[in-house]
Amino acid sequence: MPAPNVVSWTSLMSGYVNMGQPQFALWLYTKMHESEVRPNGFTFATLINSCSILADLKTGKMVHAHVETMGLQGNLVVCSSLVDMYGKCNDVDGARQVFDSMGHRNVVSWTAMIAGYAQNARGHEALQVFRGFNRLMLERPNHFMLASVINACASLGRLVPGEVMHGAVIRSGYESNDVVASALVDMYAKCGGFLYSDKVFRRIPNPSVISYTSMLVGAGKYGLGKRSLKLFEEMIDRKIMPNDVTFVGILNACSHSGLIDEGLGHLNSMHEKHGIMPDARHYTCVVDMLSRVGRLDEAYKLAKSIRVNRNEGALLWGTLLSASRLQGRIDIAVEASKWLIESNQQVAGAYVTLSNTYVLAGEWENAHSLRAEMELIGVHKEPGCSWVEIKDSTYVFYAGDLSCERGDEVISLLRELERRMMERGYVGGSTGLVFVDVEQEVKEEIVGLHSERLALAFGLISIPKGVTIRVMKNLRMCSDCHRAFKLISKIVERDFVVRDVNRFHYFKDGSCTCKDFW
Repeated sequence: MPAPNVVSWTSLMSGYVNMGQPQFALWLYTKMHESEVRPNGFTFATLINSCSILADLKTGKMVHAHVETMGLQGNLVVCSSLVDMYGKCNDVDGARQVFDSMGHRNVVSWTAMIAGYAQNARGHEALQVFRGFNRLMLERPNHFMLASVINACASLGRLVPGEVMHGAVIRSGYESNDVVASALVDMYAKCGGFLYSDKVFRRIPNPSVISYTSMLVGAGKYGLGKRSLKLFEEMIDRKIMPNDVTFVGILNACSHSGLIDEGLGHLNSMHEKHGIMPDARHYTCVVDMLSRVGRLDEAYKLAKSIRVNRNEGALLWGTLLSASRLQGRIDIAVEASKWLIESNQQVAGAYVTLSNTYVLAGEWENAHSLRAEMELIGVHKEPGCSWVEIKDSTYVFYAGDLSCERGDEVISLLRELERRMMERGYVGGSTGLVFVDVEQEVKEEIVGLHSERLALAFGLISIPKGVTIRVMKNLRMCSDCHRAFKLISKIVERDFVVRDVNRFHYFKDGSCTCKDFW
């Protein structure tokens, strides 16, 4: 074309974005900038979308500056694109600044802001923005907004708001929408309601790979590895191609259920049958899988052979560190901790886990030395925290904090339960659960006041019989509390679900779905 105009330039850029070449669209803008053609709002929206796809915050800010220079900061489409771009580049505060500056907003801009918060682990703020949208009642929420709010509920473990959103989905007619249904499946699974996940999933007319992946990941988190494998087979039978995330889910499911042969078989099939090259995430699952069945030397050898970046390495070596603590392998624990500390990843957790490894091995001098080093450099252990949701309120409990809600009743019930457990042969205070050497009597008292026990006792006195008690925890559930919860479920004849940092435990009639394998 002898003299391409703004429409020509913008159409060409948009074409490259749609073809999966956003970087070339940005290069075209530099060439357009050299000509005398002025970009319009659609041009900038296309460029900003390119930055979103690339998660290129630096270029995104440059484009934002050009928007301001061109006087298009009041353009609804451009501003909505900027909110989305900042959110996808993990600068959610930048997204909020643009959002707050907008004189007019539509459902797209509101959705971008909610999604930005939800995708950046700021679920509470996502729910607040959604409440603000509802108060204005200017438009009906679309399926992207509903899915984003449901994802926020899932990340928070908030079942009640999630159920409210499910009602909104039904009223809006989006129950069969694959994106929304997949979000609901994930939300119910993460909030301790796997049976509801299954019900939602079975109502999807034509489930996609996203729906199947959400479902098999949820089953795996509950220790239902064989169920995950059946879902995978069902998906293949329906000619639905798995993706890389599906294989992360299936490998995790095998790991949590001790299905080592099945897991290794799926790893080997990834490239041979499905053309997907395993990456660090998949090999980390295999390291975890091998570690859980006692094949720690193989897991260590595999971990040493994997090339990882810092974030991938944090998960890989964190997995190996936890396994080495449980199996008393100080040599591997020291190396894993050293990697994490030198990479400035999970520093507090690395120190604490290494200390507990020393304690398990009876090396108290090393444990105390490590504690002194932590105090010297100002590293502090993350406090154990659990919470229970009742109606629209969340009640939070911290380990050893006796000033909790209905504290006297909670402590009284825990003492009574302790007495009844001891009648059944329970001995509290597992080795390695505390950070320094203490007398056994004090150790039992500390373990007895772990946050999940406080939360459970509060749930027992506050939630009517017949309703499952759901406890969420920010750390891994300790083995002593796990034994106690199994006994308590039989004593009080009630079901409990505990979501810890790794998985779900469903306690019923003296047993747990994890089958003591976690």
